Amino acid sequence: MKVVVIGGTGHVGTFLIPRLVNEGHQVTVISRQQHRPYVANDAWQKVQWVNLDRVKLEKEGTFGQTVANMSPDAVIDMICFDLESARHLVEALFDRVQHFLHCGTLWVHGYKIEAPSKESHPRRPIGDYGIKKAAIEDYLLNQVDQRRLPVTIVHPGHIVGPGWTPLNPQGNFNREVYSRLANGEEILMPNFGLETLHHVHASDVAAGFTQALNNKPRATGQSFHVLSNTALTWRGYAEAISESYNKKANLRFLPWDEFRNSLSEADASCTWDHLIHSSIGSIEKARQLIGYEPQYTSLAAIQESLRSIGL
Repeated sequence: MKVVVIGGTGHVGTFLIPRLVNEGHQVTVISRQQHRPYVANDAWQKVQWVNLDRVKLEKEGTFGQTVANMSPDAVIDMICFDLESARHLVEALFDRVQHFLHCGTLWVHGYKIEAPSKESHPRRPIGDYGIKKAAIEDYLLNQVDQRRLPVTIVHPGHIVGPGWTPLNPQGNFNREVYSRLANGEEILMPNFGLETLHHVHASDVAAGFTQALNNKPRATGQSFHVLSNTALTWRGYAEAISESYNKKANLRFLPWDEFRNSLSEADASCTWDHLIHSSIGSIEKARQLIGYEPQYTSLAAIQESLRSIGL
């Protein structure tokens, strides 16, 4: 199968592209620049690279047709973040490809009434990112004719893997948190640390995409969560990391209004977003319909990331 991947040089693409190549697909990667993957793999030597500026070509109204002219059997879009971008691409692909896969996000769920979130739950997105991604999902699954363009959406959680800093137990990306946990130093935590984070290894996200691609009849017209087996509470996450450094967690809990004063503006904004989402999702649908089975627990994925960056 000829597969075009839009934005295949990121965290997930590091694992997705070699997986597709090793399964025998002819793979073309569209990106603005040819970046080195986070993990080396000889499979990249078999990939065709096409350097395109998506934003520029969309403004010119030619990006979708450029992709369609490559005559792919399947298109995987990793970097679509607003409805008009999705609509532009989809309209060019109608009746031209066998399968279209879109990378969504667990944040389409926003506020939850029940937990863990299931794909069948009503969407209550919050924040610009979640709202835009939910609008794309609604368009692709409820407005697009699946006979003319079979669509599947894959919703990852907090992606982690070798080469980058994982989302920490404070809900931001400040590396100092891990250093303090490793040294047994006090860590401030918001509220009682009982909100949740749901990580997933980039390799497992890649597996979710390939499982959907290989199970098209069951995947068409569906969205799937691709996550680790279980989420972590913020407190439990901090304690587990401390234990991995042979330390006992020294945690002090503060109400949000006090806690936020201990962070930079950027870290506080990031933490607040993760607090209000308190992500936790079910993967039962993906297990049952496309045979998805994560290979990493949340902690194992996080710890691999930390080792890769020397923490």
